[in-house]
Amino acid sequence: MTERLKDVPEDFTRVLCVVAHPDDIEFSGAGAVAAWTAAGKEVAYVLVTRGEAGIDGLDPAESAEVREREQRASAELVGVKEVEFLDGHRDGVVEEGVALRRDLAAAIRRHRPELVVGYNHRDETFTNRWNSADHRAVGRALLDAVADAGNRWIFPEAGERWAGVRHVAMLASPRPTHAVDVSGSVDLAVASLEAHRAYLDALGATDVRTPLTGLFEANGRRYDGRPAITLEFVSGG
Repeated sequence: MTERLKDVPEDFTRVLCVVAHPDDIEFSGAGAVAAWTAAGKEVAYVLVTRGEAGIDGLDPAESAEVREREQRASAELVGVKEVEFLDGHRDGVVEEGVALRRDLAAAIRRHRPELVVGYNHRDETFTNRWNSADHRAVGRALLDAVADAGNRWIFPEAGERWAGVRHVAMLASPRPTHAVDVSGSVDLAVASLEAHRAYLDALGATDVRTPLTGLFEANGRRYDGRPAITLEFVSGG
């Protein structure tokens, strides 16, 4: 018998979502974000890159502008007002090392979240494919950065320590442990993904509602039949 996914704890007011590219949150978690903001939680996004290498027919500089604009519009639809893009990390070749850890620890210290949400850090995806190098690098660096942010002697130049992170969870994981009911936010999740129009057009994706709602329903089979977004809680929960 498949074990039921747990409910996400509610003992947080601030969430920081950290991903590699524009659209990562929308393909995996915007419905959860919409549910959280509707419940009065504050959610901020940090993007490590602007997805400049993501559209084959578009020059990277132009792609970065388009995708940043689409990400900000997408975030606004689900109630996110703060969207931050890091500099110094190139789409497709993000490195997991100290420089990224420092930038992510600084972001955690700026935003001071209780819940940190990243994107699948594991080698494989939930469809059993090899995971993107950027996703692996950012996810793993984020796990280290949470600890770094709470240690005043690590990256002291990156802001005042923040040890208030209670939970760290990963979207799109092949090993989910928890779920968020998105019954009331399906339309917002779809609209948020559709806001990435240039990227979707480049992929030839004309219908995102069908696969997205199908994913929510499949997740719900382990969550009392309710449409859901899943997360792997790496700590807390």
